[in-house]
Amino acid sequence: MTNRLRTQIEEEEAEKKLIVEEKPEAEFPDNFLTQFLSKGFINAESATKALPFVLFLTFLGMVYIANRHLAERNIREIDKVTKEVKELSWDYKTAKADLAYKSTLTEVAKRADTLGIKESMQPPQKIVAEEVTDEH
Repeated sequence: MTNRLRTQIEEEEAEKKLIVEEKPEAEFPDNFLTQFLSKGFINAESATKALPFVLFLTFLGMVYIANRHLAERNIREIDKVTKEVKELSWDYKTAKADLAYKSTLTEVAKRADTLGIKESMQPPQKIVAEEVTDEH
């Protein structure tokens, strides 16, 4: 070592430590978002002023979602009722066909035979009524 004072050597070492320990400040990239947030476009006051509008937009979003759910539920109910109407239509057509079959002459004769009523073997007769004229 040289003829320097011990204090000077310690000061130089302390300065070297300080220089090493100093870290350069991390700079944010200069883009639109950092400029927008750091230049004061959005601060606490403007955010507070915009809060009612943000809440209104949130409310509209919730109404939109609720409306969508109601519409889907209505569509499901309509589909269910449509299926039920089709099923009832098939039941109606089946009942109508059964009634048409049971009201045929042979089916009516079979059912009447069990009650003891028999079919007439004579052809129907035509009844002719003469007009009566009043001549006094």
